[in-house]
Amino acid sequence: MQNVDTLIHARWIIPIEPENAVYEHHSLVIYAGKILDLLPTEQAKQRYQSDDTIELNTHALTAGFVNAHTHAAMTLMRGIADDLPLMDWLQNHIWPLEQKWMDEEFVRDGTDLAIAEMLRGGTTCFNDMYFFPEVAAKQAIQRGIRASLGLIVIDFPTVWAQHSGEYIEKGVSLYHELLAAELISTPFAPHAPYTVSDEPLERINELAQGFNLPVHIHLHETAHEVESAFAEKGQRPMQRLYDLGLVNDSLIAVHATQLNDEEIQLLSDVGASIVHCPESNLKLASGFCPVAKCLAAGVNVALGTDGAASNNDLDMLGEMRTAALLGKAVSKDASAIPAMTALRMATINGAKALGLEHKIGSLEIGKAADVIAIDLSELETQPLYCPVSQIVYATSRQQVSDVWVAGQQLLKSRQLTTFDMDELKAIATKWQARLSEKTYDH
Repeated sequence: MQNVDTLIHARWIIPIEPENAVYEHHSLVIYAGKILDLLPTEQAKQRYQSDDTIELNTHALTAGFVNAHTHAAMTLMRGIADDLPLMDWLQNHIWPLEQKWMDEEFVRDGTDLAIAEMLRGGTTCFNDMYFFPEVAAKQAIQRGIRASLGLIVIDFPTVWAQHSGEYIEKGVSLYHELLAAELISTPFAPHAPYTVSDEPLERINELAQGFNLPVHIHLHETAHEVESAFAEKGQRPMQRLYDLGLVNDSLIAVHATQLNDEEIQLLSDVGASIVHCPESNLKLASGFCPVAKCLAAGVNVALGTDGAASNNDLDMLGEMRTAALLGKAVSKDASAIPAMTALRMATINGAKALGLEHKIGSLEIGKAADVIAIDLSELETQPLYCPVSQIVYATSRQQVSDVWVAGQQLLKSRQLTTFDMDELKAIATKWQARLSEKTYDH
C-alpha cells in the first residue's frame, strides 16, 4: 500500500482527455500536488492509502474550470451601471468610477471577492486583465488559486502608469519577479486595438515572442469597433494586428463577435485562440461570436465570464450553458456545441489558450491536481442519464462541493478554506457605500 496525500473515490470521473470518456466508480490519487493515478475504485483501495481519503458517492470529478477572460477587481462594480451599451457603460460610468477609486486597495479587495466567487463555482484558474497585476498576484498566491495575470498596456495614463512605455516597463519587471511563482503566469495584455497604438503593440509582440508569452487582447468586440477602425485606418482591427505580427499562435482574442470567414480561417491557420464571453456579449448587445464556425475551422475556443460588472457573475457553469444554447441558435443547428464541447471549452481549451495545457485542463497522470467535485444528487439534477449533459444543462454552481488547486483543498463541503466569509462580506459592504456616492438609476 502506497501512502499518498489525497485519495478521492468518486461516482464518476470526467477526465476531459480522452474526449467523451466518463469513468464510473473510479478514484483519483493526488501526491505532491499532482495526479499520481486515476483508476477503478476497487483497485485504488488495494494500492493506495491516505489520511485524507474522501468518499464522493454522488459526485462527478472533473478538471477545474479555466475562466479565460476576467477583470477580477471589477467585481466591486457588479450591478452599478446595468442595461447600457458598451461605450456608454465604459465612458460615462465605469471609467469615471475607476478614475476616482481604482488603487491598490480596490484591486486587492475586488480580486479577493472575485477569487472567492470563482472558487465556489469551480474555477481553479483565471486569466485576468486589470491594473495593479502585482496586487492581484499577491492575492492569488495567498488564496491558493492559479492565475494568469495580464501585463496590461494602454496608451492613456492611469494611477498605475502614465504611458504605454511605463506600462510595458512595469509589466516586464513583474514578469521577472513572478517567474518562480508556481501558480502564476503573466501574458501580455494590451487592452484593445483602439486603446493601444502601433509602436507599443510592436514592442509587445517582440517581448512576447522573446519571453514565449501569450498576448491577451479584446478584439472585434463590437461592430462599432470594427467600423470605426476601418473608417479611421482603412482596415479591420485584426488585419492591423496581423500587419504588426500579433496574429499568431500566441494570440488570445477576446470576444471576437465580428469575424468574417477569412478571419476565422486565418485564426485557424496560425493556431490562435478565441475567448468567447457569451453572457457579457449578450448583456452589452455586443454581438455573437460564430463559435460553431470557429470550432469547425479548427480554432481553439475557450470560455470566459468577462468582469462581474458586465455579466454580472463569474459563473462558468452558467457560461457553459449559455455558450452551448447560444451556439445552437446562432448556427441554427441543434447539434452544434454539444455538452462535452462546452465542457472542453471551459477546461482544456482555456488551458491551451493560456499555454498551460501541459499542466492543467484535464485529469491526466502527471498534471497538476486542479480538480473539482460536483454533487449531482440534488433534486434539480435528477433523474440522471448523462453526467456531462447534466453538468452543462442542469447543474448550478451551488452544487460544486469541493475544489483543489495543485492538490490543496480550497473548497471543502462548500466552505472556503483560505477566506473568512464574514470579512469578505464586510469588504463588499464597505465598497458598496463608497461607490454608491454617485448612484445610477438604470
